[in-house]
Amino acid sequence: MRILFISHYFPPEVNAPASRTHEHCRRWVAEGHEVTVITGVPNHPAGVLFSGYRNAWIQEEQVDGIRVIRTWMFMAANAGFAKRILNYVLFGVTAIFASRRVKSPDLVVATTPQFFCGLAGAITARIKRRPFILEVRDLWPKSIVELGQLGPGLLLSLLESLENWLYRNASGIVVNTRAFIEHISARGYPREKIELVYNGIDHNKFKPMPASEALLAEHGLKDRTSVAYIGTLGLAHGLESVIEAADILQQNPEIVFLLIGDGAERGKLEAMIDERGIKNIKLLGLQPRETMPDWIASIDILLVCLRDLPVFETVIPSKIFEFLAQERPVIVAARGEIRRMTEDAGAAWVIDPEDPRALAEAIEAVARQPEEAQRRAIAGRLWIEKEFVRDTLALRMLAFMKEILRSQT
Repeated sequence: MRILFISHYFPPEVNAPASRTHEHCRRWVAEGHEVTVITGVPNHPAGVLFSGYRNAWIQEEQVDGIRVIRTWMFMAANAGFAKRILNYVLFGVTAIFASRRVKSPDLVVATTPQFFCGLAGAITARIKRRPFILEVRDLWPKSIVELGQLGPGLLLSLLESLENWLYRNASGIVVNTRAFIEHISARGYPREKIELVYNGIDHNKFKPMPASEALLAEHGLKDRTSVAYIGTLGLAHGLESVIEAADILQQNPEIVFLLIGDGAERGKLEAMIDERGIKNIKLLGLQPRETMPDWIASIDILLVCLRDLPVFETVIPSKIFEFLAQERPVIVAARGEIRRMTEDAGAAWVIDPEDPRALAEAIEAVARQPEEAQRRAIAGRLWIEKEFVRDTLALRMLAFMKEILRSQT
């Protein structure tokens, strides 16, 4: 099967859409399929071109057997609504032009969270007269409305119309949470044409391993209890509560906080730390994807945080799978599907989101109960190994794509 996959993000970018797309496509290549990915030049989240790349109109490379076509990008940091919308729209346009280089795919796949990438996939599929599969990884525009970035008006109406149009024009839809199935089927899309494929882990990379002595020494973490948030420093995560929890725990010299990543909220978080004079928290910036297993293995307590908004009750942050796969203690500050799943698995400490006092108390509870922390970490690893290995999930999505292709020919 010849698969054309359109994704706004792709390695060496390190966010969840990039990792999921790469690992799925790599597995499909291993199964003997021909996979082409159309994406932009890597620049997320800072809007700065990664070393070794040019912001050229079109360039190509091979990545793990995947043909990767990169387009020119209007580069914008992951902050500021207008510039990001322009970034999304222009990528959609350039992706359609770039698809001319791909002759006769059997089907076209496009992934959200932003729907202009999906629109590019739908238009490309129509031009090539091939089935179109939409992968929904976020509920746009619902999420940006609840984050306060967009209010009622013409633009919101247009985005909601685009959302519904994409659903109607998809031959099949892949989602990564059960809640998304309810949202999409409520808009009249046939439930039997929606496939649930969770995020997961590369079991060759994310597995129990010893802490990195080099990282511990470099960052002064030896003989201290380290607490880390790893991921995008974005609007969705309510990271002010992490800083407030660090402030509460300043009297405990054994506890140190780390924020590892970059994003729209970094400047705001840095200012908050400076204004309060908080000394037990470090912002380490974006770290290379290949160092993530070492970082995860070296942290004592890992945080998964979401804002206390209804839309985030439908979200499952992919980082939790990597944390648990490495048998690490995790605190989940969220409501909804991710909370229910981890509680049922007995895999983590679970608290209400955006509650710094509860977070501080949970951190102290984990630190003083190492045997219980280890028990939950083992339960988490076993749960992940059973349900969320990326190879198995990639094959599930592949089987769904084959079924859609058979039904359309």
